[in-house]
Amino acid sequence: MDYFLGVDIGGTKSQALIADTSGQVVGIGDAGAGNWEDVGYEGLAVTLNAITENAVKSASILKEQISGAGFGIAGYDWPSQYEPHMDVIRTLELKKTPSALVNDTIIGLMAGSPSRWGISIVAGTRANCWGRDAQGRIGRMTGYGTRMAEAAGGLELVGKAVQAVALEWTRRGPPTRLTQLFIEFTGARGIEDLLEGVSLERIRLDASAAPLVFQAASEGDLVAIETILWAGRELGSLAVGVIRQLNFEALTFDAVLIGSLYQGSPLLGEAMQQTIHAVAPGARFVPLDVPPAVGGVLLGMEQCGIDGAAVRERLIESVRERMAAR
Repeated sequence: MDYFLGVDIGGTKSQALIADTSGQVVGIGDAGAGNWEDVGYEGLAVTLNAITENAVKSASILKEQISGAGFGIAGYDWPSQYEPHMDVIRTLELKKTPSALVNDTIIGLMAGSPSRWGISIVAGTRANCWGRDAQGRIGRMTGYGTRMAEAAGGLELVGKAVQAVALEWTRRGPPTRLTQLFIEFTGARGIEDLLEGVSLERIRLDASAAPLVFQAASEGDLVAIETILWAGRELGSLAVGVIRQLNFEALTFDAVLIGSLYQGSPLLGEAMQQTIHAVAPGARFVPLDVPPAVGGVLLGMEQCGIDGAAVRERLIESVRERMAAR
């Protein structure tokens, strides 16, 4: 029996799956953050080895029985980072196992789309978008946020909302419910104390405050509503860039949606979809509801010349069964 390893390394949590040729998941390993930008390459190695060892142990197999492996790693963005990441992967001592390394958005795409090609739009703490065509050609963003005009993650959404509060205080913008919600959230003494604290980094407003923007919008605050619509358009812009890179404009394809921000308000998704459909009317929006590591297993199968389409549904069904039984 051949076995395949799929790994998802994220900025918050990481997972390894091992499945056999039938798509039956036989081993799972979980851990926390492994993104080298957050924990360094040494931290990445610790996380990667921990989840792989746990998956191998729970599968009751030897590493030598792994026939192919697919690694989706957050923070792997540039060709210059390939060798440092591969050096970490080599610490697993998988010997001659055929392996592939991609950005984690690609395995999310492969997990979410039956065709295993299209685009993947991430809206979590940060925003990102990558894609691949039917021939495996990659389209992508830089992954470096506002420095590269790639906004609309939770950090940027909250940042835009804080700007709206500053606009209210300086009388350049209208009053907004966001002000009071942020004051209560941070324990600030008032709007001036809030803005002073944020300016001097005494008060931190990060992606954890994003639900307040959605709350204000649900209460009818026009500033919060426009902030969410802005974020949706920005997400759509990221996708449009990848669509153009891959010449998807006239195609029917899956756009896999990854991240908690999509749960905040339907306004976000509506604005994003309108932006995308203006360029690519054939885009089909698919929320990711399975672990991205599923895509890693499929990628591992690809390295052995196996088309995982026939076992994808069994793979998804078995990982759900396995996780529900834990």
